[in-house]
Amino acid sequence: MNAKEVSLSAVFAGLYAVLLIFLAPISFGPVQLRIADCLLPLAALFGWPIIWGATIGCLVGNTVGGIVAFGSANPIDIIFGSTANLIATYVIFKLRSRKLLGCMLGSIIIGLIVGGYLWLFVPAPEIGGFSLPAWAAMMVSITVSSLVAVAVIGYALLLAISRPSIIEPIKSRGLKIYI
Repeated sequence: MNAKEVSLSAVFAGLYAVLLIFLAPISFGPVQLRIADCLLPLAALFGWPIIWGATIGCLVGNTVGGIVAFGSANPIDIIFGSTANLIATYVIFKLRSRKLLGCMLGSIIIGLIVGGYLWLFVPAPEIGGFSLPAWAAMMVSITVSSLVAVAVIGYALLLAISRPSIIEPIKSRGLKIYI
């Protein structure tokens, strides 16, 4: 990565972490809406700078946000949450020609990974009155919230930023655009 791409990674890492920490009350727990995750689909547009930025931003955000939300950081959430972002953004990047599908699969990946461990630390939500096992309820809850953040809000953001009137000035400044 060149200096511009490293700088873009740093900007997105910082933005992701700040959104996660500032919005900690709705970003952590069994029912969460991570507004920071709306940045993940931008991996389809900017590639590796967003993949690394979202991964590092999640690592920082889960560390500090965990302290803000729960009084202590959870090493499992720090490692596996960041890994979930890494895999999800990579999938979104690889499926950039099918943006909505990439966003949906990225959301499912996050839901399965994060929901797969979060139920061990946080009580699972009740899903529509159904009696689901805690792990399944958590996976459903995190997947649905991730679909809202990534495949609805993030996809809309990606479409808005992908317009030629926005992309051309970015390209003219030397940043690589993948769409």
